[in-house]
Amino acid sequence: MARLFGTNGIRDVVGTGLTAPFVTRIAAAVASVAPTDRPVAVGWDGRTSSDAFARIVTATLALAGRRVVELGLLPTPAVQYNVPRVGAGLGVIVTASHNPAEFNGVKCIAADGLEVPREVEAAIETAVERGTIPAVPYDHVGEIVADRLGATRYLDGIVGQVDRDRIARQRLSVVLDCANGAGAVTSPTLLRRLGCRGTTINGHVDGTFPGHPPEPTEANLASLARTVTALGADLGVAHDGDADRAMFVEGGGRFVPGEEVFALLARDQVARHPGSVVVTSIASPASIEEAVRAAGGSVVYTRVGSPAITHEMQARRAVFGGEDNGGLVLPAFHLARDGAMALAAVLDLMARKERTLADLLQDVPRSTLIKEKAECPIGVRERVMARVTAELTPGADRVVTLDGVKVFGDGGSLLLRPSGTEPLVRVTAEGKDPATARRLADRGLAIVRAAVAAEAP
Repeated sequence: MARLFGTNGIRDVVGTGLTAPFVTRIAAAVASVAPTDRPVAVGWDGRTSSDAFARIVTATLALAGRRVVELGLLPTPAVQYNVPRVGAGLGVIVTASHNPAEFNGVKCIAADGLEVPREVEAAIETAVERGTIPAVPYDHVGEIVADRLGATRYLDGIVGQVDRDRIARQRLSVVLDCANGAGAVTSPTLLRRLGCRGTTINGHVDGTFPGHPPEPTEANLASLARTVTALGADLGVAHDGDADRAMFVEGGGRFVPGEEVFALLARDQVARHPGSVVVTSIASPASIEEAVRAAGGSVVYTRVGSPAITHEMQARRAVFGGEDNGGLVLPAFHLARDGAMALAAVLDLMARKERTLADLLQDVPRSTLIKEKAECPIGVRERVMARVTAELTPGADRVVTLDGVKVFGDGGSLLLRPSGTEPLVRVTAEGKDPATARRLADRGLAIVRAAVAAEAP
C-alpha cells in the first residue's frame, strides 16, 4: 500500500496527483475513521483550488452521514485551535502550507487540535486504497453548519497569552508580509489588537502568490527587508501560505535565520521554567541545543515534521519546540506550529526586555546553516538513501539515522533526508563558519546526485 501522508499531510500537484476523485476518496476515508458522536471541522487556506476541494470534502462527509462544521478560510493553526473548541472529533484542513502554488493537500487534525497520530493516517490510507465511498439514506445526511467565529476565537486566545498593554506602550512599528496567504485573515488584526503600528505587504489572499513564492526564505523576503529599512520599522515578519510559520527581519533589515529566533525563544522559555525540555527535529543545528543547555534545559530530537514534534512535546511536557524554518510551537497556547503566536511571543519578549530584536539576538549562539535540495524520483528514493548512507557513514564521528542520515565530523554536520512531499532529497549542512558549511553542503549534493544517477532507470 502506498503511503500518502508525508511529514505534514497529503500534498500533490493540483489536476495531476490531486484531483476531484482523489480528494473524494480521501474525504470518504476520513468519514470512515471519524468519531460518529461529534462533528468534523473543515477549514482551508487561500489556494486557487482550496475552496473547491473543501466543498468536496464537506459534501462527501455530509453524504456519509457526518455533521460538518465549516470554519472557512483560516490559517492552519487557527483551524487547529478551533477544532477542540467547536467540539469536533476530527478536523480536516485543505492546505499545502509553504509548497508552490501548483500544490494543494489535505491535513487531518485530532480532537485535541494536534495532527492525528500515524496510526490514524495509516487507517485513512487503507480506506483510500479500498476506494469505498460511503453513502447514507436521505434522512441520515449530515448537517453542514458554518462557524464564523474562528478568527476571533483564535486571536482572543493569542492576545490572552501576552501582555497586551506592555506591548502597546512600546508603539512598535512592524512590517507584516502575509505572502498573499491565509495569514492575511488574522495577523493584521493581531498587530492592531496588540497596539502595534502595522504595515502590511502582500496582504490580500491570492492563491497564485503574486508577491513571491509562499515559502518564507531569505530570497523570497527581499521586499520585506527593503520595506523594513525604508520605513525605519522596528521589526519585519513574514508568514508562509497557511501561516503556521513566522520568519523575522531585524529593524536594520537583516534577515534572521530561523534557528536564531528558535534559540532566543527556547532560551527564554527554559529560563522561565528551569530544567525544562525543548523538542526539535534532527534537522536543527547544534546552536539551538547550545542555547537551551546554557539556560539549564535539555533538548529531545525527533523526526522532521510538526506531527512528530508536537506529539513528543505532549509526551515530554516540553515548554517549547518546533523547527528552524520558522515553525515554532508554544504549548502554553496550543500544540501547533503557529506563526501568529510566534509573532506575539517575539513582540512580548521585546516589550518585556525593552530591547530590539537585534539586541536580543546578540548573544544567541550561531552557526552557518545551508539548505539545498537535489532531485530524486520517488521510485528510487529508498535505494538512493541506501547508497547515500553507505557513502557517508565510514569515518564519521557520529551517525544518526532517526530521519534520513545525519553525520557529524569534518567541522560540522551533514543531514541528507528524503522529502515527505516532493521528489527531492533535502541537504542540510551546518558549520561554525560559512566555508565549512558550504563544503559540507556541496559534498552532500554530489553524493545524492551520484546515487540518483546510479539508480536512474
